[in-house]
Amino acid sequence: MTGAENTVLLAMDFQNGIAGDDAFASTGVLERARDAVAAARNNNIPVVWVRVALREGHPELAATASFAQIAAHGDVDETHASTSIHETLDRHQGEPIVTKRRISAFTGSDLEVLLRGYGASSLVLAGVATSGVVLSTVRQAADLDFELTVLSDACADRDPEVHTVLTEKVFPKQAKVLTVADWTTSLG
Repeated sequence: MTGAENTVLLAMDFQNGIAGDDAFASTGVLERARDAVAAARNNNIPVVWVRVALREGHPELAATASFAQIAAHGDVDETHASTSIHETLDRHQGEPIVTKRRISAFTGSDLEVLLRGYGASSLVLAGVATSGVVLSTVRQAADLDFELTVLSDACADRDPEVHTVLTEKVFPKQAKVLTVADWTTSLG
C-alpha cells in the first residue's frame, strides 16, 4: 500500500435517508465506519464524505429507470435532511462533502478533481450499499488506476449474501479487502 500521505478515505452514502434505514443501522456498519473515520483522522488521512442528492425537481433523472426508483424511495433533494451525513459518524467541519448524482461516487461529482488536489493514489472505501455505491466506485476507481482497499465491515447491503459475494469474490480482483480493525492495524 502506498503511504498514508497518498491515501484518502471515502465514506460513501452514510446519509440519513440511506444509512439511517433499519436495514443498515442494525448491522453495526455505522459504528464500524465511525471507527474507520477515527483511524483515518488519527493517521492524517483525509476523509471525504460522499452523498447522493439531486437538484430541486430532479432534472438529472432523465430516462434512467433504475436510478429513478432509488430517488423515488426517499427524498433526495440537496437541501433535505435525508441527504445530510448521519450524526453517528461525527463529520468534522472542514471535511469535504462530495455530492454525486448517480450511484458511483465519481458520477456527476467533482470527486476526481478533489482527489487530484489531495495527490491521492490510494483510496479506502466504506459505504452503503455494497452492491450500489461501493461496487460502482470500485469499478470506476480501478479504471482510474487508484490502489483500492475496501473495508468489508464498514460496508453493508440489504442482501447479506450479495455483500459476502462482493467482498469475498468480486472486490479482491481489484482491491485489497480488509476489516476496519485490520486496516487500522496496518496503519501502525
